[in-house]
Amino acid sequence: MTPRATYRFQFHKDFPFAQAEALLPYLDRLGISHVYASPITTAAAGSTHGYDVIDPTRINPELGGEAAFRSLAEAARARGMGVIIDIVPNHMGVAGGGNRWWNDVLTHGPDSAYAKFFDIDWSRKLVLPILGAPLSETLADGQIAVERQNDRAEIVAYGEHRLPIRDEDQADAETTPIAALLERQHYRLASWRVSNDELNWRRFFTINELAGLRVEDDAVFEETHALYFRLYAEGLIDGVRIDHVDGLTDPVGYCRKLRARFDAIPREDGNRAYIVIEKILAADEPMGTDWGIDGTSGYDFMEEVSALLHAPEGTRPLADLWAQISGRSADFAPEELQARQDLLAWQFAGQLEGCVASFAALTASAPDLDGAITTPMLRRAIERLLWVFPVYRTYGPDAPESDGAIRQQARDRVERFIPPGEAFVVDQVLTWLSGDGPGDTALRAEAVRRFQQLSAPIAAKAVEDTAFYRHGVLLSRNDVGFDAGRMSLPIAEFHDRMIGRAERFPRAMLTTATHDHKRGEDVRARLAVLSAMPDEWRAIVERWRTETLGLSEGVDPADWYMLIQTLVGAWPGSDAAEDFVERVAAWQEKALREGKLRSSWEQPDTDYEERCNALAKTLIIGSEGRAFREGLSSLLKAIAPAATANTLAQLGLRYTVPGVPDCYQGTELADLSLVDPDNRRPVDYPAREAALAGGRDAKMALLAGLLAARREHPALFEEGDYQPLAVTGHGKDRVLAFRRTHEGAVLTVVVGLRLWPLLTEGNRIDWRDTRVMIDDEPHPVAEMLADGSFWHRIDLTS
Repeated sequence: MTPRATYRFQFHKDFPFAQAEALLPYLDRLGISHVYASPITTAAAGSTHGYDVIDPTRINPELGGEAAFRSLAEAARARGMGVIIDIVPNHMGVAGGGNRWWNDVLTHGPDSAYAKFFDIDWSRKLVLPILGAPLSETLADGQIAVERQNDRAEIVAYGEHRLPIRDEDQADAETTPIAALLERQHYRLASWRVSNDELNWRRFFTINELAGLRVEDDAVFEETHALYFRLYAEGLIDGVRIDHVDGLTDPVGYCRKLRARFDAIPREDGNRAYIVIEKILAADEPMGTDWGIDGTSGYDFMEEVSALLHAPEGTRPLADLWAQISGRSADFAPEELQARQDLLAWQFAGQLEGCVASFAALTASAPDLDGAITTPMLRRAIERLLWVFPVYRTYGPDAPESDGAIRQQARDRVERFIPPGEAFVVDQVLTWLSGDGPGDTALRAEAVRRFQQLSAPIAAKAVEDTAFYRHGVLLSRNDVGFDAGRMSLPIAEFHDRMIGRAERFPRAMLTTATHDHKRGEDVRARLAVLSAMPDEWRAIVERWRTETLGLSEGVDPADWYMLIQTLVGAWPGSDAAEDFVERVAAWQEKALREGKLRSSWEQPDTDYEERCNALAKTLIIGSEGRAFREGLSSLLKAIAPAATANTLAQLGLRYTVPGVPDCYQGTELADLSLVDPDNRRPVDYPAREAALAGGRDAKMALLAGLLAARREHPALFEEGDYQPLAVTGHGKDRVLAFRRTHEGAVLTVVVGLRLWPLLTEGNRIDWRDTRVMIDDEPHPVAEMLADGSFWHRIDLTS
């Protein structure tokens, strides 16, 4: 059955399947149709997220194993509910010794039955960058030993890394000098610091603990997906969410194959598998309709609705304020370019070299190009294309028509960076990316694959995990899948996108909070108000800057300003105490290290981090921060009506526009979370059950009401069209109105947006003559939105 509304659970050993099963009555009362589960397969021991899968053939015993999952699924089915699971086809966890496939590869090398499962260059030994120092130094320090366990000898490094030894070395493993023994193995131990340059296997982004899978191989596909097909055949799951689809060699082919395999499985209930993909779309990048999927998992909607809440009048003033405080660029583009250049020259240097080498081999296979294009020319062309590539990746010859537009956009962007006389090299690389051009066909496919599997992580790491932590115009515009170069989305453009959803992807997922978000949905909703009051905000910031100057000595002004925004957005009210201090400190550590300007994961500047932590603690609970807190309290009280309006508008749209709405765990009530792991904290479900029963929390009440409407009129929400309604009068630029119709049922929705300028002293909204035109009749918005920012009505005309 197509999901009506999903609820995302993050499973781990402290929140297993049994706890989710106990919450099914609550979800049912709320109106949820499907549990949407984080990865359920066996992950690394103690994993808090499940994406470090070590065995995709078994359900994680830490979560309760298959028996507990079956119990959850059957209990859901008994209530008329279903289950969707998150699957991870791109990579596996290879740290900790728990991955038997990886261990077999280490033991048997290229002769292992699982050697083809992983994306390894076997022209040299498999590099294992697990040492804290060079191998010679580690050996000299006595940090590597040989031990026996279960009658097999193993290499033990630092007492924690246990590595298998070749079968033929077992007999004399303990008597052979360790250095000589290591020389015989199929792997080479190395310092973790060489991984960016020397790694000869594909990893997930920059994480050495996650190895890329070759799921394009039919045998690998079947082995890694057999469990999912069995669970589907048994009616225990209704569909899947595909993690990081752009990491695969052929995302389009993979999705089509997955659809075909699911469609070939008979189901007594007539269900057609629900398939969505985790896909980050660029600002104007269309999603191909020929992938065989129901749509994305919702990051694109999260961006659309968030940008809609932001006011365009804040665009320039807030950018200028950021530049004045930070001394950095007011625009996002230079930050993105610098981050791409930084990461490509450092964290992805080895992958870049492999990509260049593959194009060099392709060039050598084309006689007409031999001598005309050198390897350094190719490096310059590929490097510069990756600096400016407008989307995560292209999809090769069997791809959407948009690939041509993407390549042209890349060509236009790269023009100013091309060395004189080398434009033809860039053009040749782009021709190869189209699936055409001279040279050996197999070598071309390999070169294109390497480019595509490099452009995606460069985009992700440079934008979301680097530039977003360097650029702070307004932090609510820096989140997964967001276009930080744009402050606001025009209402007319939002309408156009929703019309497109209704026509192309009416069952795509809609979300505004995820396990990956950098700020909770209500943090973003609160900060969005600042975009509508740039002059007032500047005055407040300048006063706080003066008041806290002595407290922030030694803290970069940019980091000070990002902290101030974070405190405004996430301030929990009277509950702010040591817990909040710790949460903000954890955010600061991640933000500073991901930004890679003043600290990093590779070389943390703990002194600087401690200065930032001390400032945050003083502002949150210190006596010297009292004046700041008083000012913050006044600001939050003033903007509360507009922030609440944003919260309700965001939620209301998620449950009324075309698509399948998802509720991320706990966000039924205020979501003031920060970046992970903060957004994965335990949820107080008794409080949420009480709020549902009490009906007094505005967010919960709206959520429950809309879920009830979706349960009562499923076809209207699943199949209804989308028709914008005209708005006239004083507040026409601050109202979005539409209706959806299906077989005599009509849903009409009116939403107030960016309301700060319309608020009066009594926190009323001055709508004046603002009206919505419905069937050529004007309807006063003041009456429709008398009690809030979101109004809806369902009429049955037949």
